[in-house]
Amino acid sequence: FMYKHITLLYLSLWRNVTLLFGLWLPCCLTQTTTPNPATVTPKPSPSSQSQTERLKVRLAGYPRKHNEGRIELFYKGEWGTICDDDFSISNANVLCRQLGFVSATGWTHSAKYGKGQGKIWLDNVLCNGGEKSIEFCKSRGWGNSDCTHDEDAGVVCKDERIPGFVDSNIIDVSCLNVYEVRLRPVVAMAKKKLPITEGVVEVKYKDGWAQICDLGWTIKNTRVVCGMLGFPHERKVNKNFYKLYLERQKNYFHVHSVACTGMEVHLAACPLEFSKPNATSSCEGGMAAVVSCMPGPQFMQNSGLKKNNVRLKGGARLGEGRVEVLKDNEWGTMCDDRWNLLSASVVCRELGYGSAKEALTGARMGQGMGPIYMNEVKCLGHEKSIWNCPFKNITSEDCQHTEDAAVRCNVPYMGLENSIRITGGRTRYEGRVEVLSTDSNGTQSWGLICGENWSTTEAMVACRQLGLGYANQGLQETWYWDSSNVTEMVMSGVKCTGNEMALSHCQHHKTVSCQRAAAKFAAGVICSETASDLVLNAPLVQQTVYIEDRPLHMLYCAAEEDCLSKSAAKANWPYGHRRLLRFSSQIHNIGRADFKPKAGRHSWVWHACHGHYHSMDVFTHYDLLNANGTKVAEGHKASFCLEDTDCQEGVSKRYECANFGDQGITVGCWDLYRHDIDCQWLDITDVKPGNYIMQVVINPNHEVAESDFTNNAMKCNCKYDGHRIWLHNCHIGDAFSEEAERRFEKYPGQLNNQVY
Repeated sequence: FMYKHITLLYLSLWRNVTLLFGLWLPCCLTQTTTPNPATVTPKPSPSSQSQTERLKVRLAGYPRKHNEGRIELFYKGEWGTICDDDFSISNANVLCRQLGFVSATGWTHSAKYGKGQGKIWLDNVLCNGGEKSIEFCKSRGWGNSDCTHDEDAGVVCKDERIPGFVDSNIIDVSCLNVYEVRLRPVVAMAKKKLPITEGVVEVKYKDGWAQICDLGWTIKNTRVVCGMLGFPHERKVNKNFYKLYLERQKNYFHVHSVACTGMEVHLAACPLEFSKPNATSSCEGGMAAVVSCMPGPQFMQNSGLKKNNVRLKGGARLGEGRVEVLKDNEWGTMCDDRWNLLSASVVCRELGYGSAKEALTGARMGQGMGPIYMNEVKCLGHEKSIWNCPFKNITSEDCQHTEDAAVRCNVPYMGLENSIRITGGRTRYEGRVEVLSTDSNGTQSWGLICGENWSTTEAMVACRQLGLGYANQGLQETWYWDSSNVTEMVMSGVKCTGNEMALSHCQHHKTVSCQRAAAKFAAGVICSETASDLVLNAPLVQQTVYIEDRPLHMLYCAAEEDCLSKSAAKANWPYGHRRLLRFSSQIHNIGRADFKPKAGRHSWVWHACHGHYHSMDVFTHYDLLNANGTKVAEGHKASFCLEDTDCQEGVSKRYECANFGDQGITVGCWDLYRHDIDCQWLDITDVKPGNYIMQVVINPNHEVAESDFTNNAMKCNCKYDGHRIWLHNCHIGDAFSEEAERRFEKYPGQLNNQVY
């Protein structure tokens, strides 16, 4: 009797283990990658085992983890998937319990973990949440589906096991980790500069690294390895160069066969054969797999960046951001319907990175402005450009900017974070910046950066190099963080564009020159994972522009706040008038953090004339430029009342100026300065008739950190005949292609005879 119960307990545990590790079980126990349930599970008796116990569930795809992935079911001798139509958290709870987890924390759609193969077993599944198996839920029936594998569903399970579900003594789960992969260069290449582009492929195994046998190795496998290491292309390798070296090495071959199609985004997504547990493996007739990769242009010396019709915007780190594409010389975004890793990888490789780590939906990298060009992009993975993939043109009813697609790409390891650190801050996101320098003797030591002229732009590069996201602030003195013994200034005159990968790539003095050399004036940073991003609504400016001749006796307050041109001081007050170019200004925060004034309310200045507080010295610049770029009229407006005038649906207002309230602009909201508000103008009293460019710049001095400063300027073509004014072609500064922008700049001198 006791023997019978022990046997049943063992069989029950074994069956549960096969449910959990359906895809991976063969890697530990056999040398085949196609599970055969008959060989790994005791054959059930029809009279003693229900259909529920025979149904197998597994997690598959990439980035599959032990508690998340694409759902696959084994039914009638074949593995298949579930369609995401009508999928819910209740469905996910049922499936996670079948996998041995206590519950689900979420579910995914649109083949987030990659497309499966074979049957789509279930569609329109509707569970209550209490069912013992997914087969007891309502559906269209087994094999009855109108979906494609672009709609494969996945689950994210709570990382907590059902007690007693797994006996870790049955399977050595350490063999499941093939997520960490590296290239080990041979000795002759060991001192080669980063990134490492060629070497022996090694996978993380237990506490060390193991090799892959190259028997049957193809260029498709190489493509996948290069992609996950951040390289867009693969190269042929000279195996003879490595052969003698590898014969002298003691290699452990953890993986014996790899059969990638070349479209996978990670080695873990390819069919693999693993060695038997605790067996000393060999690679008879072969050697360790070696690959050579081609880095993207930005990671190669003396290589100019090619022009692309795709770009990434709003990302804090290299190789991530909102996907924007160029069409008819204007940039626009992509909708996230059916957005997956295959399509995201095409974007990444096109930009000179590797395959995609994540295909992000729901405007995770901020919302774009302007047109949305593509929807339901369906790449196979081999395309040279995202424009070569099938997609749907969309209408405004299909998508909004709340659905803008984004990516995180694999980028090569450059080791840039090893030459910079921050010290003394209250958290790891702030502190005095210290850089590693090398003297004439080759000795390395840490030193400080002179804080003179250090700004948010330089801080942006430092935070990016540290891997800490955006720069919230660049500090010119850091005496209150005096926690380091480092006192020597080793860098000064740092001037960055903001796009560099490291501070060493920015301009700086050849020899240190710092007038305030005391350590307390060293440069510092405060970094943040998120940042705001202000963008002006360009079409609204064009729609609301007009000219007003305003009597001087109504402009005393505006003159006091310096909102008129200099010639107004010589006018015969209160007689006469000023000619004003008026327009409405609607400023959106499309970033991922609220925009707040740099100065706290304790330092805001009260202006009795208008009855409001100024929280920033200058918030916007309004300028009229002639053909050679000279200002013929200028104005500025302090941020007298930064508040949420209105917001997108579902977003609540947080900032209101009344009664000395908080000032700022919430993410998803905008601040509207109507055309009839004081100082919402350009004084063009002294401007002669002609063609001009009107320019508006938000946050011109970069006083407040933003994720993207390239979209802070708006420009319009302007025609003034002395009585009336026309604006056209109003656009955000980086909305057009470089070619179109060059044509735009030539407008004032070329189009004097244009008819309106």
